[in-house]
Amino acid sequence: MTAWRPTATLERLRLRASLLEVVRRYFCEQQVLEVETPALSAAAVTDLHLASLEVHAMGGTTANRPTPPRYLHTSPEYAMKRLLAAGSGDIWQAARVFRGEEQSSRHNSEFTLIEWYRIGFSLEALIADIDRLLRRCLATPLALCGQPLGPARLLTHRAAFRLHAGVDPQSATTAELLRAAQQQLGELPAALANDRDAILDLLLGAVVGPRLGFGEVLYLTEWPASQAALARLYPAADGVPVAARVEAYVHGLELCNGFEELTDAGEQRARFATDAARRQAAGRPVPPVDERFLAALAHGLPPCSGVAVGFDRVVMLAAGSQDIRDVLAFPAELA
Repeated sequence: MTAWRPTATLERLRLRASLLEVVRRYFCEQQVLEVETPALSAAAVTDLHLASLEVHAMGGTTANRPTPPRYLHTSPEYAMKRLLAAGSGDIWQAARVFRGEEQSSRHNSEFTLIEWYRIGFSLEALIADIDRLLRRCLATPLALCGQPLGPARLLTHRAAFRLHAGVDPQSATTAELLRAAQQQLGELPAALANDRDAILDLLLGAVVGPRLGFGEVLYLTEWPASQAALARLYPAADGVPVAARVEAYVHGLELCNGFEELTDAGEQRARFATDAARRQAAGRPVPPVDERFLAALAHGLPPCSGVAVGFDRVVMLAAGSQDIRDVLAFPAELA
């Protein structure tokens, strides 16, 4: 018989709804405007490690030619920044987003992001904002550990790697990073051998991240410049450029990714070109660049910080679950 029942209990679906109401109330109190942006776009993200899903109109043609593909967004970031450039002020949304090649106990190819942007906020102010919202959502003792969240703590990316992976992510050679990963995880695919950022991502996801945030909210800061994505760069205490980027961890679970945003259109275009070259070298599709987003940056993005919180993972923590399917009505395999 075909499986048709939801994987989440009604109790957990009610919990999910109540937490979404907590989020909406928080932003209402903060006078942050709720917005909606399209899930379909003519462009896609260039990040080497993200896979956008293509959508083709059935039978659609333009001048007797097939219509070009659209892409389901992996985040509403580009569209929301176009609103910021148009003068929207502080904004947020609860967005359904889509990412290919992501399916595990902590990943579903379709999931919910709570994404927001604050005008004039530094990264430090954004971290305080994230912390307030997370504590609203996780106000009762966590079922996974039986205790309330302790105080927030900041830890640099470099310190976390030294502590939990036994390697310095800034000074180590790529070969040294690879050996550290092999010592922790065993034999690795040959394709990783010369991809420094892929090795760092693997170590973070499999070794470092799962050891962070036990009894507290741990904010990982000062990321390598090569992993800035859409964040601005600034010099760390030792003068080495680092990214104004933060990820939050609770009980080994990554909850969000935030930036003090890059506002330079020329620098952003250069980063997109670097991404495209890396995708081509790796034999991955190279999607069209979002020219509307770059035009918005050229027009002028106000100084701001923004973050995307994985809402399903917040619900997992509140529910005491270690499998994302427990908090989704219908995961990808039942959609």
